Amino acid sequence: MNRQWQLARRPAAEPTVDDFKFATLDRPELRAADDVLIRNRFLSLDPYMRWRMNDAKSYAPPIGLGEVMVGATVGEVVASNDSGFGPGDLVVAGGGWQDYAIVKAPALRKCDAAEVGPTAYLGVLGSPGFTAYAGLMKIGEPKPGETVVVGAATGGVGSLVVQLAKSAGCRVVAVAGGAKKCALAVERFGADAAVDHRDPDLAQQLAAACPNGIDVYFENIGGRVLDAVIPLLNPFARVPVCGLISQYNSAKPDTNQTPLARLMQDTLVKRLLVRGFIVTDYLAYRDEFLAEVTPKVRSGAVVFMEDIVDGLEQAPAAFIGLLKGQNTGKLIIRID
Repeated sequence: MNRQWQLARRPAAEPTVDDFKFATLDRPELRAADDVLIRNRFLSLDPYMRWRMNDAKSYAPPIGLGEVMVGATVGEVVASNDSGFGPGDLVVAGGGWQDYAIVKAPALRKCDAAEVGPTAYLGVLGSPGFTAYAGLMKIGEPKPGETVVVGAATGGVGSLVVQLAKSAGCRVVAVAGGAKKCALAVERFGADAAVDHRDPDLAQQLAAACPNGIDVYFENIGGRVLDAVIPLLNPFARVPVCGLISQYNSAKPDTNQTPLARLMQDTLVKRLLVRGFIVTDYLAYRDEFLAEVTPKVRSGAVVFMEDIVDGLEQAPAAFIGLLKGQNTGKLIIRID
């Protein structure tokens, strides 16, 4: 049988467990010539999934009501109609919130988990890590001596941005939620300073941490963090816009216009480069990313943290906690 979580209804604001439906169906069967049957072992939970729950135009179609929740997985090949994959192969796939998935062979990638562990391919060596690399190195283009500010700096994306920016010779200021995560950003990931986005004096704290202004702001949060960043942006600053997690649970995400109006003025006056991106825009650089980052992960030069929750049945509650910042490190479900 195949257990799975489906989208039961579209959240009006913050999702609840009632927005998801747990179903048990027959295990899917191979049909087409390039079909591969995967037994999912680990599931990645990521903020973008909240956006896909909305019935709104975006870079990818919304999840349909009654459809399985989307998500990257690491799993084992059970059966295959493609000669490139055989039973027992460990693969990265978009298997979703379920035990089994049929995935087309071209969409699969084999992974060697002998040295780094299988879950690394959902985090530092997976889409979050590649997102960090593409956004910072290809859009942010950090230069030695510049100041880089990183939103959500202890998450799966932000923690690698911090380390890549430090490797590029930059001063790195982390933005995180709470004293514990701020300390983590400095002590484990190597940021030069950290500010708490929950602090009422956020703007003053950020200004003090960035005495020479901000050259690159890696945007993951939005809201009042963006409001604090904008006045500090230097001429020709670059802003890779990876996510806006502060807005994902808003029933009306476009109501806060003041920061946006200010940003548009500064974009003109300071000639800023502000660019939104989706990691699939940069697939041509994935091999470059893996060649650079994989040896550093194996040697320990790049560190990462994982927050692993046991049991597929825990996925909705864990996901809701992720949107509230309750996880520490990359959030992964160990399916069974």
